[in-house]
Amino acid sequence: MARLKEYYVSSVAPAMMKKFGYKNVMEIPKLDKIVINVGCGEAKENKKIVEAIMTDLAAITGQKPIECKAKKSVANFKLREGMTIGVKVTLRADRMYEFVDRLFNVAFPRVRDFRGINPNSFDGRGNYSTGIKEQLIFPEIEFDKIDKVRGMDINFITTAKTDEEAKELLTLMGAPFSK
Repeated sequence: MARLKEYYVSSVAPAMMKKFGYKNVMEIPKLDKIVINVGCGEAKENKKIVEAIMTDLAAITGQKPIECKAKKSVANFKLREGMTIGVKVTLRADRMYEFVDRLFNVAFPRVRDFRGINPNSFDGRGNYSTGIKEQLIFPEIEFDKIDKVRGMDINFITTAKTDEEAKELLTLMGAPFSK
């Protein structure tokens, strides 16, 4: 389970130290957390949709998700303050490394016509965001038991100061960036 964490300590950290010339081990960027978000605007009509999404996300991550509520009322969207409009999970430590391993080595290769993830989706501060169009790429999800194909946003929050450092960190961890 902690295979990726051990790999990080033994291989990734020394490679990063050598490439960027860090003087101290504490300067080496690390993966801080992963936030997985599923937005569900149609949940305002049907509460069972939120339960289905929460079940899927719990199966994928191994952690109970929380509901995200609307902060403001928006008349055009028929949205009132306090309505559930999404579900999210924040992964840290061992669960985070386990999820990264499954995402890069199991889920992404299952995507049809997969050529890699976009290398330009960094935010300028060392964090990376990507999206998935369907939850079926995870082996934990059974095709027969889902009601609708939904996507999700996955955000990798790192301690890196620049995008170059973060990209190198994710590449060494096995991120399949497209060329």
